Amino acid sequence: MPFLYSLVLAGALIVGAPWWLLSMFRHGKYRAGFWERCGFVPRRLNSTPGPSGTAGATNSENCTWVHAVSVGEVLAVTGLIEELRRQPHQRVVISTTTATGQKLARDRFGAENVFYFPLDFAFAIRPYIHRLRPQLLILVETEFWPNLLWLAHAEGIRVAVVNARLSDRSFPRYRRFRRLLRSMLDTIDVYLAQSEEDARRLAAIGARPNRIRVCGNLKFDFRPPAALPLVASLHAALQQAGAGPLIAAGSTVEGEEEEILAAFRRVRERWPKAVLLLAPRHPERFPDVAGLLVASGLTWWRRSQWTGTPVGGGVFLLDSIGELSAAYALAQIAFVGGSLAPRGGHNILEPAFHGVPVVVGPHTENFRDVIALFARQNAVRVVKNGEELADLWLRLLADERERAELGSRAGAVLRSYSGATARTIDILQALVRT
Repeated sequence: MPFLYSLVLAGALIVGAPWWLLSMFRHGKYRAGFWERCGFVPRRLNSTPGPSGTAGATNSENCTWVHAVSVGEVLAVTGLIEELRRQPHQRVVISTTTATGQKLARDRFGAENVFYFPLDFAFAIRPYIHRLRPQLLILVETEFWPNLLWLAHAEGIRVAVVNARLSDRSFPRYRRFRRLLRSMLDTIDVYLAQSEEDARRLAAIGARPNRIRVCGNLKFDFRPPAALPLVASLHAALQQAGAGPLIAAGSTVEGEEEEILAAFRRVRERWPKAVLLLAPRHPERFPDVAGLLVASGLTWWRRSQWTGTPVGGGVFLLDSIGELSAAYALAQIAFVGGSLAPRGGHNILEPAFHGVPVVVGPHTENFRDVIALFARQNAVRVVKNGEELADLWLRLLADERERAELGSRAGAVLRSYSGATARTIDILQALVRT
């Protein structure tokens, strides 16, 4: 099976090579960490951590390898990683697939503990296993990589999938190939599912039911990073210009910005000094969104070029990584993207943490349980299109009481469903002791 899988994967890489090369040269994707992805272990991983994760200890035996694909997964497991790093003589290393996830992980956990995830071939994975010698491999959500799992199992490494979920889109595909997946899924010691529905889906694709536990969603334990300079400087810039209200549109995707800008124009008719903080999901789209703003005729500022000057009515383009979560605190309303366009939605818990009222579009399949939970508590608003978005923004901005109550309920839901990190830690500690 490993040989056949590797053969198919190699064929897929060869067929897709023109697209990969085009993405690499046009957008810079996959260029960063190229050699790390090919199995060359970076020298910075040679340093061994002390009990709190800092360099200097002599014991490197207790190593945990966490794989978190991108920014969302890194944010989800930040609390879990911090708890693991508090354990005596425990090193935690983190791999990511995307450059944005890599930057955030390095900023939070140190470059000496972070690397790019290798290609799922034995020649690329084996050097990391032999260099790091992890006791425990933690995969975040549904990162099933067969060669990684087979090699980890052969080396006696315990494997856990945390915050496990199967989206509406991926579940049918996994279920279709459940017979082929069985040998791979049997290498995983424990699945810690977000919900009962996710647990049911994991069992349906071939995971052994006695290895599945429901722990809740780690993202409910979200904690923002320490106060960032942007928040204070942007707050001061808004005050200097007498600007407001501020609406944050975060994690937007292609096809949404036009509708968001149209809705914002209607807000400007009522509040000429309103500000839209616009944060596209993917960094490679920053230039395209900047082009939209140039064509829009709106006054706008670009984070990467902003020098702290006053920000009056217009659009503030947040073309940076890792600042959106903290910037939500400045908003009177937050719209979370990937939901007007059919992309499955993004995480609404970051604005909820700040008690900011949250609005999403109709496409939230990737966060179905979270959205359903918030909807049952009347703690989120869902709109069908850009016209409804504008109507709702205008209503909420005109009704301070409704806005405050909606934000308060969102924060309360987040706090009441926290605790998944502690439950996950207990199970992981028991796993490595067995």
